[in-house]
Amino acid sequence: MTTPHGVQAVGLDADEELVARAQRLLIGLGAALVHRPFDTDVHERLRAFLTDDAAGVLTSLRVLRQRPEAQLRRRIAELCGDHIRVAGSAS
Repeated sequence: MTTPHGVQAVGLDADEELVARAQRLLIGLGAALVHRPFDTDVHERLRAFLTDDAAGVLTSLRVLRQRPEAQLRRRIAELCGDHIRVAGSAS
């Protein structure tokens, strides 16, 4: 996928996406629990995540953690834009 500025966008694979979404959700729920510790909706959302989604997220996290260090470093570099090339430029 290329952005409107001609930069090649790097997407997340399924495991990366699942873990990233869960991390954002849990950080948000944690902040909500600090801000509103007795909000039953926040408690219900956390309970639903733990009941319905946590096992799949933990499986994806184990998959990511099993990747060799060199592969992880390359992937981090890709996601941070270290390998982004402008369309039409020399490699």
